[in-house]
Amino acid sequence: MNTIVSPSLLSADFGHLADDLKMINESNADWLHIDVMDGVFVPNISFGFPVLKHVAKLCEKPLDVHLMIVDPDRYIREVKDVNGHIMNVHYEACRHVHRTIQQIRDAGMLPAVTINPGTPVCMLRDIIKDVYMVLLMSVNPGFGGQKFIEHTTDKVAELRRLIAETGSEAIIEVDGGVNETTGEKLVKAGADALVAGNYVFSAPDPKAAIDKLKQLDR
Repeated sequence: MNTIVSPSLLSADFGHLADDLKMINESNADWLHIDVMDGVFVPNISFGFPVLKHVAKLCEKPLDVHLMIVDPDRYIREVKDVNGHIMNVHYEACRHVHRTIQQIRDAGMLPAVTINPGTPVCMLRDIIKDVYMVLLMSVNPGFGGQKFIEHTTDKVAELRRLIAETGSEAIIEVDGGVNETTGEKLVKAGADALVAGNYVFSAPDPKAAIDKLKQLDR
């Protein structure tokens, strides 16, 4: 089965955003990954929902919305209103993560939970059967273009074992420093989906870069 590829909007050329979204629409990408940063949970600010409304109008791919913000519960309705397909929240940012997951599902979206590099996989045991997806950060969140943290492959394998032990149907996504080389390691360890920013948007042929990731065999 081909790997799911979710190019990250954070690495797009915002001076030519419509062109980059047209490229994504014409590519074999599965989703569009959208990082919403608040400058509080992470040391950076990206873009807000007024921008995402325009992105949603132009993008034909399902939106994989990743909220790097405190109290993400406050924005469940806004994510739904921009046609969010997956709503991804950080375990570390939620006061009551199980409740947040329920609210996302009740809003008609697929719930996903992210953990940072310093958060152990075992923290997910009590919610792993309630989420559609777990996103493992393979860099510390907040900036694009960071170096891949090699230990992430071990965390993917550990998460795959947890999913099997609990009978969960969750899929595994990884975000940060993903390219053809690191992507192959992650897929071999058990990853289902890869978020790729610079690797795709800085490539001479972004569509070909997407295809290379999709061809990594799960």
